Amino acid sequence: MQVTHCRSYQEMSDLAASLVLEEMLKKPKLLLCAATGGSPEGLYRELARTARRERSLFNQLRVMKLDEWGGVPAYYPVTCDFFLKKKLLEPLGIPADNYISFASDPEDPEAECRQIRSRLKKEGPIDICILGLGRNGHLGLNEPGPQLEPFCHVAELSEASLQHGMIASLDRKPKYGLTLGMQEILSSRKIIMLVSGKEKKQVAKAFLEKKISTSLPASFLHLHPDVECLVDQTILN
Repeated sequence: MQVTHCRSYQEMSDLAASLVLEEMLKKPKLLLCAATGGSPEGLYRELARTARRERSLFNQLRVMKLDEWGGVPAYYPVTCDFFLKKKLLEPLGIPADNYISFASDPEDPEAECRQIRSRLKKEGPIDICILGLGRNGHLGLNEPGPQLEPFCHVAELSEASLQHGMIASLDRKPKYGLTLGMQEILSSRKIIMLVSGKEKKQVAKAFLEKKISTSLPASFLHLHPDVECLVDQTILN
């Protein structure tokens, strides 16, 4: 893992955008797995700024959603789908055919996960996976616990995840999570891990100690051969 300490959130976002664009120049049709939340938002803003100047760069880009809040109606503005469409897909002009997603409120969540597994098996592996460090060390919605799931699955949400800023204001919290599994994430050709947010100071320090544990799912990234970990240094001060 290559760890880069950035002087600010903006510097972290700029560097992440340059890494994505560098890979896109090599493979315009790459599959980008996209996380949501505050950590990658600046990266998506920079990609959108580039798209306003050079829209054609993104004509072939494929995007896959990393995770979703389960049991939440699709039209709610707190869904990961809503976030990605507003922050990434629409600004970059990504057509529906180039977006791999799963429903936030499926009739059969297990079947929805099987559909995603099948789609990823057909169209993957992921070329670049954008990740943020969860406040309890989760990766996607792979929560800390005695064991981790390898493939897309229905996840029981931890109390920390239920306090996430995207859903903190909801009276009725998500009933479960839908997320890619650890094997699918670790099979990505390249991973860009973004570490930001003052509330993550302690978990960020634990993550950077490079000790592997299912109690800190993000620690498994230390086993991957090509991870760019960008740290907003201001959160560690």
